[in-house]
Amino acid sequence: MGMSYLLDTHVFLWWLFDDPRLGTDSREIIANPDNSIILSSVSAWEIATKYRIGKLPEAKQLVEEYSQVLLRAKFIELPITTVHALRAGSLPIDHRDPFDRMIMATAEIENLPVITYDVAFQTGLIQVIPDPK
Repeated sequence: MGMSYLLDTHVFLWWLFDDPRLGTDSREIIANPDNSIILSSVSAWEIATKYRIGKLPEAKQLVEEYSQVLLRAKFIELPITTVHALRAGSLPIDHRDPFDRMIMATAEIENLPVITYDVAFQTGLIQVIPDPK
């Protein structure tokens, strides 16, 4: 029986685009069919926003087919709730990125470890699965 993991948006993108920056440990966790890989719906918002402003031009097809991509990958979308939103807004940390704050709040509320490379997630409030090189 596997575990459940929440992916940071960058880790999700690195997985999809087979980016070499994604570490071996993370690849193994994500590829293990016994594990449940979860994405906050905030990742869709973040990807669409970054595509729209030109920071993620390679995501055109992903934005157009996001739900199908998740289905093919067998990833689970976790909708944002009011509880998540209120926690994200009130997290006692000095981090301004609303996407990261939502992923952190979701991880805390849902008691999910987060796979991320971003040191900003190491707040002590959630379990972080670092993506070492």
